[in-house]
Amino acid sequence: MADEGTVGQEVEMKDLLEYLAKALVDNPESVEVTSVEGEKSIILQLRVDPEDVGKVIGKKGRIAQAMRTLIKATATKEGRNAIVEIID
Repeated sequence: MADEGTVGQEVEMKDLLEYLAKALVDNPESVEVTSVEGEKSIILQLRVDPEDVGKVIGKKGRIAQAMRTLIKATATKEGRNAIVEIID
């Protein structure tokens, strides 16, 4: 079972990813972040409107890579690994 710090960090990462995505897209109400918890890692699935996928990915994937870097840095503080998947 996850301890209190792990749960708090998961919420922090989800909130950060949701905040970043909502700032980028035209349809912020369709942004949804779900998480799949592992022992040493967490997978965050970012779901956006199909029209907004390009805005979240960016040219040559630069925006998506920047978001992944921020989330990974947040996870690394707690000694965990985080993976961001973008789903339309």
